[in-house]
Amino acid sequence: MSTQKQQNTPNFKFPTKEKLKSRKLIGELFADGKSVSSYPVKLIYLPCSLQNTPLKVGVSVPKRNFKSAVDRNRIKRLLREGYRLNKHVIFNNIDKDFALLFLYLGKKMPDYAEIEKSVAEVLAKFYKKVNNEERI
Repeated sequence: MSTQKQQNTPNFKFPTKEKLKSRKLIGELFADGKSVSSYPVKLIYLPCSLQNTPLKVGVSVPKRNFKSAVDRNRIKRLLREGYRLNKHVIFNNIDKDFALLFLYLGKKMPDYAEIEKSVAEVLAKFYKKVNNEERI
């Protein structure tokens, strides 16, 4: 009974194996990746072959817009949290493996509600776009 209950509840973890760390893969994302956006968040994605997990996710905040590392780190924390709470929408529903990179494009310090809303919209657009590409 407890295993059935666990299967129905979404997994809100963000383990190390889901984190995007490969410099090569990050470079490929910027060079060849496709994107969807919902201001102030942009999602760059690239189909690739991964082991252990269907998604690898990274976050980035440009130094040009936020000089202070404290501010950049806060925004990155908010982006990761927004993804962690909304990943159940796509995590088990896609057939291919993807590398994802969330970019924060805004110029001002965001609040959590704004980030979570944008991340949820971007993930929904990504899911819709990927499903349309698979059908073609």
